[in-house]
This record gives sequence, C-alpha cells and structure tokens, in this order.
Amino acid sequence: MAQSFNAAELVADDKKYVWHHLTQHKIFEKSDPTIFVKGKGMRVWDVNGKEYLDAVSGGVWTVNLGYANEVLAKAVGDQLMELCYFANGFGNIPTIRFSKKLIEKMPGMSRVYLSNSGSEANEKAFKIVRQISQLKHNGKKGKILFRNRDYHGTTITTLSACGQEERKMQYGPYTPGFVEFPACSVYRSPYPAGTANLGEKFAQEMEKVIQKEDPDTVGAVIVEPITAGGGVIVPPDGYYETMSEICKKYGLLLIIDEVVCGLGRTGKWFGYQHFNVKPDIVTMAKGVAAGYAAISCTVTTEEVFQDFIADPCDRDSYFRDISTFGGCTAGPAAGLANLHYMEEHDVLGNVVKMGDYLMNGLKDLEKKYEIIGDVRGKGLFCGLELVKDRATKEPVTEGVAGQVVAECMKQGVIIGKTSRCFREFNNTLCLAPALITTTAELDEILKALDNAFKVVKA
Repeated sequence: MAQSFNAAELVADDKKYVWHHLTQHKIFEKSDPTIFVKGKGMRVWDVNGKEYLDAVSGGVWTVNLGYANEVLAKAVGDQLMELCYFANGFGNIPTIRFSKKLIEKMPGMSRVYLSNSGSEANEKAFKIVRQISQLKHNGKKGKILFRNRDYHGTTITTLSACGQEERKMQYGPYTPGFVEFPACSVYRSPYPAGTANLGEKFAQEMEKVIQKEDPDTVGAVIVEPITAGGGVIVPPDGYYETMSEICKKYGLLLIIDEVVCGLGRTGKWFGYQHFNVKPDIVTMAKGVAAGYAAISCTVTTEEVFQDFIADPCDRDSYFRDISTFGGCTAGPAAGLANLHYMEEHDVLGNVVKMGDYLMNGLKDLEKKYEIIGDVRGKGLFCGLELVKDRATKEPVTEGVAGQVVAECMKQGVIIGKTSRCFREFNNTLCLAPALITTTAELDEILKALDNAFKVVKA
C-alpha cells in the first residue's frame, strides 16, 4: 500500500528532527534535503515525484538486487511472523541455514559469527585477534596492521585502523596497537613506470613495517580486497600472493574486509576470490542481505575457531562477545534468500557481462575527456580518478568532483565520490550499480557522465 504524505510537511519535519549522516546541516538553511519515498528496480523517487536512476546501490553500495525485490521482502516478512528474534547464544533456523549456505561459497572458511554492521563485524575480528594474542602468545602479538587509504568502519577502534586521515580527524585518542602500511595504488605508484613485480614490491612495504614493529608483537593485518571508499584501488598482480607469504612467515592472521566487495559486487562471491589468497578471517555486511535487513558476518577458518575451544571450566577461553541484533532473524533470512536468488538468476554472470560493458564505456569517456586520469575497477565496482593535468596527475579539488556528481543528479542519475576522506585525494568518482543492471541502464549512467564532463572543467 502506497504511503500518503504531505511533501512540505515532511521536508519541514526532516529539517527539524533528523540528524543526517555525513551532512553539514547548515546547507539546509538555503536548500531542502532530498527525501526518497519509493524504489523499484534501480530507480528511486523523491518526495516531489522526481525519478532517479541509482548508480550506487542505495548510496553506499548496499541494495545489490535493486528495490522492491518481492522474494527478499517476503522472506523477511515471513520470518518475522515465525520468530523475529532470540539472542544468538541460542540457535534458530534462518541463522543455521544461512551460515551453511554462506560457507558453501567460501572454501577454506568454517564458522559464521553474526552482528549488525560492517564496523561491528571488524570489531569482532579485532577482538578475536587480541584474545588469541592472550590465549596463545602471552599478550604479545596484539598489534594489527592496516593499509593506507583503506576504511574499516566508523567506531573509535575501527577508525584506529583507518587509512583515511580526514575521516579520523577530531575523534582521537584512538585505540593503541594499530599500525599503518603503504597503499598499493598502481596509478600513484612511488616506483618508476614499468617497474617489474610491482605487486610484490607493494607487499614488501608491509613487511618492512612488520620488521620495524617487531614481528613478535604483530598479530594480524586487515585489508579491503579492493580499496573502496578510498578510491576504488585494485591491487596489482602478485600483491596478495606475496602478502599471504609474508603473513605465514611471521604468523599473522590475514583479515579480508569484504563489507563492500562481498556477495557478488566484483563478479565473484567475494573480492578476495579474484586473487590467490586464503584469509583467516573475512568480514562482510552491506550486500549480505542486499539492504533488506541489517546483518554483518565475521567468518573464520576452523583453525581460528578452535583457538577458543577449551574446558568449559576455563572462564577465559571462549569468545566473550555479544551483538544484540545478531539475534534478529530478519538478517539471515534475507541473506539466505539473497544467496538463493543470486544463484537462480545467475547474478554473478550478469555482473561479469555488465561490468565489462560499463568498463568499456568508461574507457571511451577516458579517451574523450582529459579530466579523467584513470579508470579502474572490477565487475560492477568502478572508479574514475579526476585530475587537473594527466602528465602531473595533480588531483582535482573535491569541489570539482562534487560538480560532476551534481550535474549527474540534475539529470536524474545518482553517482558517488570519495568524500572528506583525504586532504587531497577526494577526486575519485564511484559507480556501483545494482548487480541486476542492464545495458540500457548503464547507457543512462554513461550518458549522464558524458553530459557532466561537457560542463565541468578541472
């Protein structure tokens, strides 16, 4: 049933009562917030009836199967009427079935721990590392390495592992024991053009940090398989293979943060599956339930899980953690329906085909407009880095990137960009359309970008 509303009243109440994410509310003194009221497929409608094509899957790469998917919505509704919630110290049917199905997609992984957001999933991973340090290493191997330009969440401790300086401003002091190592951007490589074995060299930069910190004090490393909000950075060949060897050499747990890439975004079930790497812990959220319920997962190998198995009288051995809404059954019900839907409709196949189509279209725009310095990505996850000068690679200001976003918005196409992440590299446009997209919808996105670049100058 359609909701009835008064547009002017909604706008007034929004301004009066709502504190929006990532928003300087001073802007609402001169303009109104955009309020969405309906979605269908890849399209959403605002309170004034304007239609938009959503090229970022709900703004933050989440609504992977589009809006108004009846299969997922029904799965959630039916489960809520059967059993809506019980704390996850006990079992329930959707959690069991979802966990089994998920592990089928992750060879080498074994156990699924549920919570309700990507930040929380990574917090669980950090707690696992810290507790293993106590259980096995006398508390010594508690440091966790993170990569420059990567992002792992918005809590104080996940921000402690954040490689984006502007996101971290004003929220310290941070949790100790987190150490940064260099990014792996081929486009902005510190090595000379044509350097051989670039992936290995980038990974060896991490090893230098391990050695500087003392390997006996480092317990884990966390990375995004493809850096997402930090600029859609795809690592070069050999990077993860070398990183895995280094982790084994020094006894580090490898944590892969699949919050953005997980569940099909890149054309495989998980981003790390494009690379020859076997993680110890995998975290995920956004696409797990395609935006139809809140859920995140911290998935481990059986070896990691067994580190917490001991005599029940040992009060310190088990994972002493809880997530209240890890017990909400809507999440695993939606997650299970999502997995089945993706299988039945060959969604991964569509991601590969449409991803190639989108990348070819973006490469054509790169040839046409000097402001586009680099086009990169994998599957339906693409970035366009904008520059003032291709020779120097000087980035455009965040305002210029924002103008491109605004011009697309005027045409009814919603795209994303790096926002308030860095002091100078907020210059990458982000595209992540729903995994069910068609060539016709991608053509609309490409046309909007083409028109925007005709107007916006570096």
